[in-house]
Amino acid sequence: MIVNTPAPPYYAVIFTSLRTDVDTDYAATNDHLLELAGEIDGFLGMEAARDGLGIAVSYWRDLEAIDKWRKHMDHGVAKQRGRTEWYTHYKIRICKVEYDRTFSK
Repeated sequence: MIVNTPAPPYYAVIFTSLRTDVDTDYAATNDHLLELAGEIDGFLGMEAARDGLGIAVSYWRDLEAIDKWRKHMDHGVAKQRGRTEWYTHYKIRICKVEYDRTFSK
């Protein structure tokens, strides 16, 4: 699903990753984290795809909301498991969205 974001400016956190073969709790943790992120004031939604390379883009109203998420205890636990169990490599980028355009039929 494509997230219906507000008029810019807002922020995008781009998480690109390569997985290990370990799947233990991965999907359940991901679902739980998405639910928790949705409770943070300023979370706008997320889009994700995986075909070897995983790309997840979460959208946020401001840097303060991103910082609340970064410091969330459950997110911290999942990040640690990601480093030790689920990912061989990942990169996080934070971008300010200054323009967006929509097309739909």
